[in-house]
Amino acid sequence: MDGTTDGRAAEGGEENGEEHGEESIGKGGVAGLSLPARVVVGAAAVVVALAAAVHLIMVFLHVAPQNSVSRQHAAAIDRYVYPEFEQNWKFFAPNPLQQNTAVQVRAELRRPDGSTTVTSWTDLSAQDGAAILHNPFPSHTRQNELRRAWDFYASTHDAREQPLGLRGRLAERYVRRIAVARLGAERDGLTVDRIQVRSVTVPIAPPPWSDEKADTKPAYRVLAWWPVTTDDRVEAGR
Repeated sequence: MDGTTDGRAAEGGEENGEEHGEESIGKGGVAGLSLPARVVVGAAAVVVALAAAVHLIMVFLHVAPQNSVSRQHAAAIDRYVYPEFEQNWKFFAPNPLQQNTAVQVRAELRRPDGSTTVTSWTDLSAQDGAAILHNPFPSHTRQNELRRAWDFYASTHDAREQPLGLRGRLAERYVRRIAVARLGAERDGLTVDRIQVRSVTVPIAPPPWSDEKADTKPAYRVLAWWPVTTDDRVEAGR
Protein backbone atom coordinates (compact mmCIF):
# COMPACT_ATOMS: atom_id res chain seq x y z
CA MET A 1 0.00 0.00 0.00
CA ASP A 2 1.47 3.34 -1.03
CA GLY A 3 1.57 6.66 0.80
CA THR A 4 -1.38 8.07 -1.19
CA THR A 5 -3.69 5.33 0.03
CA ASP A 6 -2.52 5.80 3.59
CA GLY A 7 -3.19 9.54 3.32
CA ARG A 8 -6.73 8.98 2.03
CA ALA A 9 -7.42 6.50 4.78
CA ALA A 10 -6.18 8.97 7.33
CA GLU A 11 -8.32 11.74 5.84
CA GLY A 12 -11.30 9.40 5.80
CA GLY A 13 -10.72 8.57 9.45
CA GLU A 14 -10.55 12.26 10.32
CA GLU A 15 -13.75 12.95 8.41
CA ASN A 16 -15.52 10.07 10.13
CA GLY A 17 -14.27 11.28 13.50
CA GLU A 18 -15.57 14.78 12.79
CA GLU A 19 -18.94 13.39 11.73
CA HIS A 20 -19.18 11.28 14.88
CA GLY A 21 -18.15 14.28 16.98
CA GLU A 22 -20.81 16.46 15.37
CA GLU A 23 -23.39 13.73 15.95
CA SER A 24 -22.36 13.52 19.62
CA ILE A 25 -22.63 17.28 20.01
CA GLY A 26 -25.96 17.29 18.22
CA LYS A 27 -27.33 14.71 20.65
CA GLY A 28 -26.31 16.70 23.73
CA GLY A 29 -28.72 18.53 26.03
CA VAL A 30 -32.41 17.67 26.10
CA ALA A 31 -32.27 16.10 22.63
CA GLY A 32 -29.90 13.46 23.98
CA LEU A 33 -32.31 12.35 26.68
CA SER A 34 -34.68 9.45 26.43
CA LEU A 35 -38.35 10.11 25.74
CA PRO A 36 -39.47 9.62 29.38
CA ALA A 37 -36.70 11.92 30.58
CA ARG A 38 -37.72 14.59 28.07
CA VAL A 39 -41.31 14.32 29.27
CA VAL A 40 -40.19 14.83 32.88
CA VAL A 41 -38.00 17.83 31.97
CA GLY A 42 -40.81 19.36 29.95
CA ALA A 43 -43.33 18.87 32.76
CA ALA A 44 -40.91 20.38 35.30
CA ALA A 45 -40.39 23.41 33.05
CA VAL A 46 -44.16 23.89 32.75
CA VAL A 47 -44.61 23.65 36.54
CA VAL A 48 -41.84 26.20 37.18
CA ALA A 49 -43.28 28.58 34.58
CA LEU A 50 -46.78 28.29 36.07
CA ALA A 51 -45.47 28.82 39.62
CA ALA A 52 -43.52 31.91 38.53
CA ALA A 53 -46.57 33.28 36.72
CA VAL A 54 -48.84 32.74 39.75
CA HIS A 55 -46.29 34.40 42.06
CA LEU A 56 -45.90 37.45 39.81
CA ILE A 57 -49.66 37.82 39.41
CA MET A 58 -50.32 37.55 43.16
CA VAL A 59 -47.61 40.07 44.09
CA PHE A 60 -48.76 42.43 41.32
CA LEU A 61 -52.37 42.32 42.55
CA HIS A 62 -51.12 42.93 46.10
CA VAL A 63 -49.10 46.07 45.28
CA ALA A 64 -51.30 47.43 42.48
CA PRO A 65 -54.13 49.91 43.17
CA GLN A 66 -57.35 48.21 44.17
CA ASN A 67 -59.42 46.91 41.29
CA SER A 68 -62.32 44.53 40.79
CA VAL A 69 -60.04 41.46 40.59
CA SER A 70 -58.02 42.29 43.72
CA ARG A 71 -61.18 43.10 45.70
CA GLN A 72 -62.90 39.89 44.64
CA HIS A 73 -59.94 37.70 45.53
CA ALA A 74 -58.53 39.76 48.43
CA ALA A 75 -58.61 36.86 50.92
CA ALA A 76 -56.73 34.49 48.61
CA ILE A 77 -54.15 37.16 47.75
CA ASP A 78 -53.53 37.96 51.43
CA ARG A 79 -53.13 34.28 52.31
CA TYR A 80 -50.50 33.91 49.59
CA VAL A 81 -48.60 37.14 50.20
CA TYR A 82 -48.51 37.30 54.01
CA PRO A 83 -46.13 37.07 55.67
CA GLU A 84 -43.28 35.91 53.44
CA PHE A 85 -43.86 38.12 50.40
CA GLU A 86 -45.24 41.29 51.98
CA GLN A 87 -43.89 44.46 50.39
CA ASN A 88 -42.48 46.99 52.85
CA TRP A 89 -41.64 50.57 51.83
CA LYS A 90 -40.63 52.03 55.20
CA PHE A 91 -37.08 52.61 53.98
CA PHE A 92 -38.44 55.18 51.51
CA ALA A 93 -40.95 56.79 53.88
CA PRO A 94 -40.71 60.51 54.73
CA ASN A 95 -39.90 59.48 58.31
CA PRO A 96 -37.78 56.31 58.16
CA LEU A 97 -37.35 54.18 61.25
CA GLN A 98 -35.14 55.79 63.89
CA GLN A 99 -34.87 52.96 66.37
CA ASN A 100 -33.38 49.52 66.70
CA THR A 101 -35.68 46.66 67.70
CA ALA A 102 -34.30 43.34 68.89
CA VAL A 103 -36.43 40.22 69.27
CA GLN A 104 -35.49 37.93 72.14
CA VAL A 105 -36.85 34.63 73.40
CA ARG A 106 -36.52 32.41 76.44
CA ALA A 107 -37.79 28.91 77.08
CA GLU A 108 -39.40 26.99 79.88
CA LEU A 109 -37.84 23.53 80.04
CA ARG A 110 -39.54 20.51 81.56
CA ARG A 111 -37.48 18.01 83.52
CA PRO A 112 -38.31 14.27 83.58
CA ASP A 113 -39.74 14.63 87.11
CA GLY A 114 -42.23 17.26 85.90
CA SER A 115 -40.48 20.31 87.36
CA THR A 116 -39.53 23.22 85.12
CA THR A 117 -36.69 25.67 84.68
CA VAL A 118 -36.47 28.87 82.66
CA THR A 119 -33.55 29.75 80.40
CA SER A 120 -32.01 33.19 80.04
CA TRP A 121 -33.04 35.44 77.14
CA THR A 122 -31.58 34.61 73.73
CA ASP A 123 -31.20 37.58 71.37
CA LEU A 124 -32.35 36.26 67.99
CA SER A 125 -31.78 39.61 66.28
CA ALA A 126 -28.18 39.67 67.49
CA GLN A 127 -27.68 36.19 66.00
CA ASP A 128 -28.97 37.43 62.65
CA GLY A 129 -26.72 40.48 62.81
CA ALA A 130 -23.67 38.35 63.56
CA ALA A 131 -24.52 36.02 60.66
CA ILE A 132 -24.56 38.82 58.07
CA LEU A 133 -21.74 40.98 59.49
CA HIS A 134 -18.85 41.23 56.98
CA ASN A 135 -20.66 38.73 54.75
CA PRO A 136 -20.55 39.88 51.09
CA PHE A 137 -23.52 37.63 50.26
CA PRO A 138 -25.74 37.74 53.37
CA SER A 139 -28.72 35.44 53.66
CA HIS A 140 -32.04 37.02 52.72
CA THR A 141 -33.66 34.98 55.47
CA ARG A 142 -31.25 36.25 58.11
CA GLN A 143 -31.85 39.83 57.00
CA ASN A 144 -35.62 39.81 56.81
CA GLU A 145 -37.43 36.76 58.25
CA LEU A 146 -37.40 37.66 61.94
CA ARG A 147 -37.72 41.42 61.42
CA ARG A 148 -40.68 41.09 59.08
CA ALA A 149 -42.32 38.48 61.31
CA TRP A 150 -42.17 40.87 64.26
CA ASP A 151 -43.49 43.78 62.17
CA PHE A 152 -46.32 41.50 61.06
CA TYR A 153 -47.11 40.62 64.68
CA ALA A 154 -46.98 44.25 65.87
CA SER A 155 -49.34 45.41 63.12
CA THR A 156 -51.94 42.73 63.86
CA HIS A 157 -52.19 43.06 67.66
CA ASP A 158 -53.59 45.75 69.92
CA ALA A 159 -52.05 47.27 73.05
CA ARG A 160 -53.28 44.31 75.14
CA GLU A 161 -51.60 41.83 72.74
CA GLN A 162 -54.98 40.67 71.46
CA PRO A 163 -54.92 39.47 67.82
CA LEU A 164 -56.90 41.46 65.27
CA GLY A 165 -58.63 38.71 63.35
CA LEU A 166 -57.18 35.68 61.62
CA ARG A 167 -54.05 37.51 60.49
CA GLY A 168 -53.19 38.13 64.14
CA ARG A 169 -53.42 34.41 64.92
CA LEU A 170 -51.28 33.68 61.87
CA ALA A 171 -48.69 36.22 63.05
CA GLU A 172 -48.51 34.57 66.49
CA ARG A 173 -47.96 31.14 64.98
CA TYR A 174 -45.34 32.51 62.59
CA VAL A 175 -43.31 34.22 65.33
CA ARG A 176 -43.62 31.19 67.63
CA ARG A 177 -42.37 28.76 65.01
CA ILE A 178 -39.41 30.95 64.11
CA ALA A 179 -38.47 31.13 67.79
CA VAL A 180 -38.83 27.38 68.33
CA ALA A 181 -36.84 26.66 65.16
CA ARG A 182 -34.03 28.90 66.38
CA LEU A 183 -34.00 27.50 69.92
CA GLY A 184 -34.68 23.90 68.99
CA ALA A 185 -37.33 21.57 70.39
CA GLU A 186 -34.89 20.66 73.17
CA ARG A 187 -32.33 22.60 75.20
CA ASP A 188 -29.68 21.00 77.36
CA GLY A 189 -31.37 17.64 76.88
CA LEU A 190 -34.70 18.93 78.21
CA THR A 191 -37.94 19.43 76.30
CA VAL A 192 -38.97 23.01 75.48
CA ASP A 193 -42.45 23.19 76.99
CA ARG A 194 -43.23 26.89 76.53
CA ILE A 195 -41.55 29.97 75.11
CA GLN A 196 -41.82 33.68 75.80
CA VAL A 197 -40.93 36.38 73.28
CA ARG A 198 -40.13 40.03 73.93
CA SER A 199 -38.87 42.99 71.92
CA VAL A 200 -36.29 45.52 73.09
CA THR A 201 -36.55 48.86 71.30
CA VAL A 202 -33.77 51.41 71.61
CA PRO A 203 -34.01 54.83 69.91
CA ILE A 204 -31.00 55.69 67.77
CA ALA A 205 -28.95 58.42 69.42
CA PRO A 206 -28.51 61.64 67.42
CA PRO A 207 -25.05 62.30 65.94
CA PRO A 208 -22.51 64.21 68.06
CA TRP A 209 -22.82 67.37 65.98
CA SER A 210 -26.61 67.55 66.44
CA ASP A 211 -28.35 69.62 69.12
CA GLU A 212 -31.23 67.13 69.18
CA LYS A 213 -31.86 65.32 72.44
CA ALA A 214 -33.23 61.79 72.57
CA ASP A 215 -33.94 59.32 75.33
CA THR A 216 -32.08 56.12 74.45
CA LYS A 217 -33.55 54.11 77.31
CA PRO A 218 -34.71 50.71 76.03
CA ALA A 219 -38.43 49.93 75.92
CA TYR A 220 -39.59 46.36 76.44
CA ARG A 221 -42.64 44.63 74.98
CA VAL A 222 -43.06 41.29 76.71
CA LEU A 223 -45.56 38.76 75.37
CA ALA A 224 -47.34 36.04 77.30
CA TRP A 225 -45.96 32.51 77.49
CA TRP A 226 -46.87 30.39 74.47
CA PRO A 227 -47.12 26.59 74.73
CA VAL A 228 -45.03 24.74 72.15
CA THR A 229 -47.25 22.48 70.03
CA THR A 230 -46.43 19.24 68.27
CA ASP A 231 -46.56 21.05 64.93
CA ASP A 232 -44.01 23.56 66.24
CA ARG A 233 -41.66 20.72 67.16
CA VAL A 234 -42.06 19.11 63.74
CA GLU A 235 -41.26 22.40 62.01
CA ALA A 236 -38.26 22.96 64.29
CA GLY A 237 -36.88 19.51 63.46
CA ARG A 238 -36.85 20.11 59.70
